[in-house]
Amino acid sequence: MAEAERIIGTPDTPDAAGDGRERPDADQGGAPERPRGRRRIAVLFAVAAFAYLLDLVSKMIVVAKLEHNEPIEIIGDWLRFAAIRNAGAAFGFGEAFTVIFTVIAAAVIVVIARLARKLYSAPWAVALGLLLGGALGNLTDRIFRSPGVFKGAVVDFIAPKHFAVFNLADSAIVCGGILIVILSFRGLDPDGTVHKD
Repeated sequence: MAEAERIIGTPDTPDAAGDGRERPDADQGGAPERPRGRRRIAVLFAVAAFAYLLDLVSKMIVVAKLEHNEPIEIIGDWLRFAAIRNAGAAFGFGEAFTVIFTVIAAAVIVVIARLARKLYSAPWAVALGLLLGGALGNLTDRIFRSPGVFKGAVVDFIAPKHFAVFNLADSAIVCGGILIVILSFRGLDPDGTVHKD
């Protein structure tokens, strides 16, 4: 719990002395100050909107042009575009738990929206924007596509050889997750502070 509070701690709350954090704008001889600068909410939502619209448009094209047709070979048989409907999670896992994955995606969106109020780091804004856009993309499918509300099957179409079929929303989620891991290892928190282990 303490680790979670450290990662998503608010810049509006002064830190206890000796927490091991470095702040970009701290005075050398005085107490650490809050990070200065504007919140990165606009960056987060711009990245999220771009990822969401790219995913939405790609799925509309796939449904209109590729579904019920032969796959299109992009790089021989190593990479094809083949439209499938996936009731499971990313990369086709857990098809029996569609409603659960829908609830999880909605919860992720709520958490990211709450975290946006404390966001001062541009790299974190990009990472969370990718997660938000990807989650919204697949959640839109689950709400509006057949077989029914909150049970809809996600449109997947990127089919590498010997790998699961996925879509651009899945890609955004994975890229956002990888970026979050990198930022965490580098000690950068969403509120713009840098800590030492």
